[in-house]
Amino acid sequence: MTFTLYPDTRLALARDSLAGLSVGDALGSQFFVPGRKPADLAAGRLPPPPWQWTDDTEMACSVLAALADTGRIDRDALALAFAERCEPYRGYGPGAVRILRLIRSGTPWPVAAASAFDGQGSCGNGAAMRVGPLGAYFADSTSRATAQARASAEVTHAHPEGVAGAVAVAVAASLAARARLDGSRPDPARLLAGVAAALDPATEVHRGVRGAVRLLGRPLPEVVAALGNGARVTAQDTVAFTCWVAATHLADYPAAVRACVEAGGDVDTTAAIAGAVVAAHTGVGTVGGVPADWLSAREPLPAWAG
Repeated sequence: MTFTLYPDTRLALARDSLAGLSVGDALGSQFFVPGRKPADLAAGRLPPPPWQWTDDTEMACSVLAALADTGRIDRDALALAFAERCEPYRGYGPGAVRILRLIRSGTPWPVAAASAFDGQGSCGNGAAMRVGPLGAYFADSTSRATAQARASAEVTHAHPEGVAGAVAVAVAASLAARARLDGSRPDPARLLAGVAAALDPATEVHRGVRGAVRLLGRPLPEVVAALGNGARVTAQDTVAFTCWVAATHLADYPAAVRACVEAGGDVDTTAAIAGAVVAAHTGVGTVGGVPADWLSAREPLPAWAG
């Protein structure tokens, strides 16, 4: 189906994705609290509110604010927004704090991003964790989602794997939102194949997403053993797993988040990524969508996020 997306529709899709991202992030972060167990969520026992969101949500809000303002990613402006809005207590890793501090002090973002890990650049999952709403915004074009995701990643992640992680999540969210507009649900294998097709075949992220296709229908522990769960906080051990979760549970947001919590690892980020992709498809407050009571339990988003 060919269609034209107007700015208000793009923003509505992106905001639904942000809701899924931020609720997954905030709820997932509750399971780093001692005594909280995945079995509680599986049994329907939710942590007491408010659920505080982390750097995943803060940076995603900046991405969406940039799109709302200009409809595209201006890397200079986004880098400065990340740096100026960074609240380190939100859970930013030390590498991210260093890069953003350099940018805030006047270092050009290409220099700051390339300085990470002795000049290799970061292959962390930070670029992937914040990009889901961008993919939903470009529901009509995976090529634009790819280009804009790359731009959004490069301001902090100079490593090809970090960039590939962002591209994979953005394309997954774009395809999920497109299917929502079409009134269809893509076959999980086809969704993952579409993501893999957008990636550099030389990257581990590409190989992981291809491997995720072969793991469809397999038990969660087997999937985690093969793909990871974000415990290494890299795109390589985070993105393929979250794409598998999203493809498997594309019509069931609570099930997607529960799978991330049960898998352990970097739970707030995996739940944020999978939640952003799934919510791009399901929406908020719908059957299978982001539950209204989960959304109300999430800490309010920053005022500047609109």
